[in-house]
Amino acid sequence: MGRASAHSKVAVAVLALFGVAACQPKVEDKRAETARAFPLADRPVSKIVSSQFSTEADRDRQGEASMVMDLAGVKPGMSVADIGAGEGYYTVRLAERVGRGGRVLAQDIDGDALRRLGARVEKDRLDNVSIKPGAQDDPKLPERSFDRIFMVHMYHEVAEPYAFLWRVWPALKPGGRVVVVDVDRWTDKHGIPPALLICELEAVGFRLDEFHRKPEIAGYYAQFTAAETRPEPGRIRPCRLKTAKGASATSALKGN
Repeated sequence: MGRASAHSKVAVAVLALFGVAACQPKVEDKRAETARAFPLADRPVSKIVSSQFSTEADRDRQGEASMVMDLAGVKPGMSVADIGAGEGYYTVRLAERVGRGGRVLAQDIDGDALRRLGARVEKDRLDNVSIKPGAQDDPKLPERSFDRIFMVHMYHEVAEPYAFLWRVWPALKPGGRVVVVDVDRWTDKHGIPPALLICELEAVGFRLDEFHRKPEIAGYYAQFTAAETRPEPGRIRPCRLKTAKGASATSALKGN
């Protein structure tokens, strides 16, 4: 076979390949444009099934909110954010703890839950509470504004954790803390293994400060501080959940 003939056949093969590629349907990227610069979570995301984790009376009998606020060191005059506030179990108790000199920002992506919370805040005359809608990839918090940011039994429902947490980072005041309360089980079962939680927060610029397992809070308490810097979105290394059969619910692998 001559060289020209061989080149012709290669050219035809290349054109055919491009032709096939051109006929392939484009896969629609359903992620929000504001999230596409960040890695996608390599784990399932729990569906949002309710804005209420349990009855408030049951939670108060266990002393849940009091214990969490004590562990977090919430004091009068502090500014705190309640992300995933739902109908306000923590919001109203935080408002009482920080007092008239403090502020509570309640945030959620569920508009109906926020409307019910708004009615509750108005009824109880909680003048130190503000309500704001957020997004799956952005809590939309003002910068350098909070002594504590709470995410209670909701983090496993965040579909874009890296984008979300990256935008939480600048909202803390110097010395501020992020508090996560969740359950040690797989992320599609309305919980998250602690090792995976810690890995995801460390990936975007947080450091574990405290960790406690407490039956009163139906899970575990994890507290984080902000590192001095956060990585640019394209340099974030996503965490890999270990899914091998028989793996411990607290096993996770860092990105590679």
